[in-house]
Amino acid sequence: MASSPQRIDPTQLSAYFALIEVSSLLRHAVEQQLRDAGDLSYVQFQLLARLGASPSGSYRMTELADGVVYSRSGLTYQAQTLEQRGLVTRSPSVDDDRGTTVTITAQGREVLEQVFPGHIALLTEMLFEPLEPDHVEALADVLGRVRDHLRAAPPRSAAPRRRKAT
Repeated sequence: MASSPQRIDPTQLSAYFALIEVSSLLRHAVEQQLRDAGDLSYVQFQLLARLGASPSGSYRMTELADGVVYSRSGLTYQAQTLEQRGLVTRSPSVDDDRGTTVTITAQGREVLEQVFPGHIALLTEMLFEPLEPDHVEALADVLGRVRDHLRAAPPRSAAPRRRKAT
């Protein structure tokens, strides 16, 4: 006898749908703001923001892929696009000959400075304005727990690569 699928209760279902809807609405608005303010895609902004927040201004590509939850090939394309614009540089990793290190440039930092004020204003208006400070703390706690649970599995970039059938 096959086991029946697990069910979720109406409150769980409502929370799931609210999370998906909020995520979609917020991401759409953020992507539009990033395009308008800096001609950046959401992923390109994530890369620049992570690099800008790093004390060295650099990360290995695999670390970036893990951090932004993006495929290695997709990240390579995005980094190449940013490099062509002069916002990052790519170089062989000093720790691993097979790896690549991405570093934010002064021009990349300027784009972040240009984009951040509108980005912060948008987040404040759309996400934080309807919440009380204790709600923001609770949201950070809840989403942090879920993120940590999901991140307990190895990142996609650490998964073995599939070999093409010959």
